[in-house]
Amino acid sequence: MGKVTRRALLVGGGVIGAGAVGVGGLAGRNWLRDREPASLAAQDAEGRLLWSNWSGIAHSYPEKRGAPKSEEELLSILTRAPAPVRPVGSGHSFTALVPTDGTLLTLDGMAGLVGHDAATNRATVRGGTRLADLGPALAAVGQEMVNLPDINKQSIAGAIGTGTHGTGRGIQAMHGSVVAMRIATPTGEVIDCDAANRPEVFNAARVGLGAFGVVTQVTLQNQPLNRILKRTEVRPTEEVLEDWPALRQRHRNVEFYVLPFTGHSVVISNDVTDRPVKPRGPDADTETLMGLKQLRDWFEFAPSLRRKLAAEELAKIPPEEVVDEGWKLLSNERPVRFNEIEYHLPIEAQVPALREVLSAIETHRKDVFFPIEVRVIAADDAWLSPFYGRESGSIAVHAYYREEHDFFFSIVEPIFRRHGGRPHWGKLHSLKARDLALLYPCWKEAGEVRRALDPEGRMLNDYLKGIFLDG
Repeated sequence: MGKVTRRALLVGGGVIGAGAVGVGGLAGRNWLRDREPASLAAQDAEGRLLWSNWSGIAHSYPEKRGAPKSEEELLSILTRAPAPVRPVGSGHSFTALVPTDGTLLTLDGMAGLVGHDAATNRATVRGGTRLADLGPALAAVGQEMVNLPDINKQSIAGAIGTGTHGTGRGIQAMHGSVVAMRIATPTGEVIDCDAANRPEVFNAARVGLGAFGVVTQVTLQNQPLNRILKRTEVRPTEEVLEDWPALRQRHRNVEFYVLPFTGHSVVISNDVTDRPVKPRGPDADTETLMGLKQLRDWFEFAPSLRRKLAAEELAKIPPEEVVDEGWKLLSNERPVRFNEIEYHLPIEAQVPALREVLSAIETHRKDVFFPIEVRVIAADDAWLSPFYGRESGSIAVHAYYREEHDFFFSIVEPIFRRHGGRPHWGKLHSLKARDLALLYPCWKEAGEVRRALDPEGRMLNDYLKGIFLDG
């Protein structure tokens, strides 16, 4: 979010907070909220080791773990190992896609660049390749991905399989750059597919949640390596909401973060430039978030004072500009853990829905301090893509991992659903098969392909049974 520092947010606030709002009375409440969640046992009664996701919200004790280094080893696991067989990348999904008491497998041993074509700017990449490693590998051959998500820790197979996306004018989610794919299935088959060869598999399994098989490699349509200008500025939220349609057209990549209870947002734009490199310094996101949290801790029950102090200091922060290769700037470090709900709405519904979400949070949940992230994604034709057939505006609401997030489902998700939103596959939501079938025109066709590739349901854990089988 740029250098919106904790120091800037808290100037003057300490003195007021010490005497004005009963901070002593809030101390116990804040202490309770700041407790680390209870630790899970490192192993269960049978000696099985714990696996948990990044935020700690999903976990399991797999009977077996696999780390194949070849497709032959992978096929042996898929066809013979205890089910459910669940692939894991970085564990950055918040939904329970991975937990299994059967077999957990990682593609870390099947990573790296397979080859590239300089004439077409295409590259073939193994499924276990992490985005953080893919950026420099592609840059070394003069290429970059068309877009990148907010975080670069994911594996390429995991990112594509959950519909992971960035933001930008006319720019699709990551799976939109996939022109060919190779997938190993629980029936022992390895399928090469693209738009012309086995198109039903290509259309259904590009965004497949790891439920159709395991993606072992993808061929990406990339673009020549570019240098971009990244600009970060703080603006009044109402001004940003009014300007959002024009901002989307003006910049190659643009997003904004609404800072609840401040009246301000942080706008981040990225555009191709020939300016000399001006590297960004250390990320200040942790300092920013802890500053917003401190304001919440002091002034939770005095929201007008909270808004006044924050607005006064935020308005003083000058814009920040940095220049570098895109893969170095589009993704960020996110050391502060959180849980998240994100829905993708018809583009015309994005701002109305965001206004409702912000109003609901500021009316009913004065404990919220995490920013709300707002992005735009182009339409594509993958059957289970949340962006299938329509340009979409995404809204992501976060909660600190130490604090409860029940408001996602009580006040935020109903707004998203009322506006025709589709949930991000890796973010928290409450939808089941009967709900999802109404949102995806090719839901039935995708289900038929899944059953053909995994007739025994070896890839389905309890969570995925709810997604594909319930109702």
